Amino acid sequence: MSASFERVGRFGIVNCFLISEEDGLTLIDTMIVGSAAKIIAAAESIGAPIRRIVLTHAHSDHVGSLDALAGRLPEAEILISSREAKLLAGDKSPQPGEPDDKPKGGFPTLSTEPTRTVEPGERIGSLEVIAAPGHTPGQVALLDGRDRTLFCGDAFTTIGGVAVPSKPKLAFPLPYFATWHGPTTVRTAEALTELTPARLAPGHGKVIEDPAAAMARAVASVS
Repeated sequence: MSASFERVGRFGIVNCFLISEEDGLTLIDTMIVGSAAKIIAAAESIGAPIRRIVLTHAHSDHVGSLDALAGRLPEAEILISSREAKLLAGDKSPQPGEPDDKPKGGFPTLSTEPTRTVEPGERIGSLEVIAAPGHTPGQVALLDGRDRTLFCGDAFTTIGGVAVPSKPKLAFPLPYFATWHGPTTVRTAEALTELTPARLAPGHGKVIEDPAAAMARAVASVS
């Protein structure tokens, strides 16, 4: 089955994705500040409206253009996990049962609030919400049930090869420095690998076809 999404990137290092649904498009993440025009143009080239914006996590390179997009798309639904919504609101305090490690990386102050929160196991159109904590406490991945594309946020990166950001990768070390809790990141990577996705669509790097073997090698290298 052909992939039902389009990757939109900036500077070759950060991605968002437009997923085609019967009622329009679901946007996964918004990239860095200044990306709204490119995202809108991509949606216009597809010829469908952006109906909803799903945020994998609250780091600035994933939510940076949220305010601008919300201003241009006032009817679009905005979704994020309930745990990550606290970080989006500026609350970095640990939740019961979590490691005490403080979340790392940039969490911008935004004026836009989510219209609702989601939990692992829920569906957003064709996408299943998958728990993917570690890089941040409430990160989620999204699995398209039609073609088994896994939109993994920063659970894996693919710049310079498939990698888990619990250790720095010379080709692209930035996700490591923004990772909250290494052991949790590795457990998440193991769980996502067990899903055997048809393709891996990360927040940073190219989309990888038939990624299971590469994902397993990346996990083994940090385990």
